Amino acid sequence: MKKSLLALAALGAFAGVAHAQSSVTLYGIIDEGFNINTNAGGAHLYNLSSGVMQGSRWGLRGTEDLGGGLKAIFVLENGFDVNTGKLGQGGLEFGRQAYVGLSSPYGTVTLGRQYDSVVDFVGPLEAGDQWGGYIAAHPGDLDNFNNAYRVNNAIKFTSADYAGFKFGGLYSLGGVSGDYSRNQIFSLGAGYNNGPLVLGVGYLNVRNPNVSFFGNSTSGTINGGIANVSSPVYSGYGSAHTYQVIGAGGAYTFGAATVGATYSNIKFYDLGSSYATGYRAGETATFNNAEVNFKYQLTPALLIGAAYDYTRGSSVALSNGTDNPGAKYHQFSLGTDYFLSKRTDVYLIGVYQHASGTDSTGKAPAVAAINGLSASSTQNQFTARVGIRHKF
Repeated sequence: MKKSLLALAALGAFAGVAHAQSSVTLYGIIDEGFNINTNAGGAHLYNLSSGVMQGSRWGLRGTEDLGGGLKAIFVLENGFDVNTGKLGQGGLEFGRQAYVGLSSPYGTVTLGRQYDSVVDFVGPLEAGDQWGGYIAAHPGDLDNFNNAYRVNNAIKFTSADYAGFKFGGLYSLGGVSGDYSRNQIFSLGAGYNNGPLVLGVGYLNVRNPNVSFFGNSTSGTINGGIANVSSPVYSGYGSAHTYQVIGAGGAYTFGAATVGATYSNIKFYDLGSSYATGYRAGETATFNNAEVNFKYQLTPALLIGAAYDYTRGSSVALSNGTDNPGAKYHQFSLGTDYFLSKRTDVYLIGVYQHASGTDSTGKAPAVAAINGLSASSTQNQFTARVGIRHKF
């Protein structure tokens, strides 16, 4: 009798395993188009480029039902250039995302290379994340709303959806022996999405950002002795001990129209702590950024969008006793997107930027620097793109 009961229990256990549901999905985006840049380092540029509206990618997403509402999950996502086939994110094989974790009715915990809370909760409210692509992101994507930088070695929690409200947080271990705070990253965020109203707030704090954040998108050895930021908007501030972003945004839809706005405050604390920059040690550089955006669904297949973004940098003291008065950037974006099907669309985007003041190096007049493009040689820059995007 006892043997029969043991056999029945064993069979029940195996049956539970056999009925556990699991799946792996292959997905991706191919985004390609033609660009015009009126001033790329002093010359006109006409070229093809990949991944402007959305980064070209392929990925694997998997889930396994463990029972009782618990699931094992993973994502491996690779970015690539359609024109050359090369890897994106500085040559990393899964440079966009790579994580594994557990999902429950209360939320999800994941471990690996992931997005911070500002990207998750505020980024989708920026025009660049909707219809404008990375060229419509804020100058240099200095607040990371457009996800220019990912977080390595991250532990992340995302709550379940409570009637439209979600919250989450992320912590990245620095991995430096004897100094747990060096290179550490943490962020917090929350959002509300229910009916016509969408709201989001986020906070990001990065220690030693030149290495731990700006330098983590490469497969090579990170050089902490030079700036790992290419944009002149803030490349001169990469020596900061701490990089901090506070962001918020909202959108409201009425009928076919949606009006939105975002705000971010960006600080580079304690300049000069990692390499010589010409700034007085301990100085803090601050940016304030504000965007208003609008989109209208003309037909179920056609939408148009417009946005204005203003960025202002603070004055920062130089080591020679003078001040860098900072820079200002005005940016205007227009776009239209036509869906040929649920998976394929064609789009047109135009972005104009005007700069004034002194750039982050403190040594030269500020030049226009539309995100993701070679900086202009003057205060002005215009770019236009016509592209096609296919999702699979």
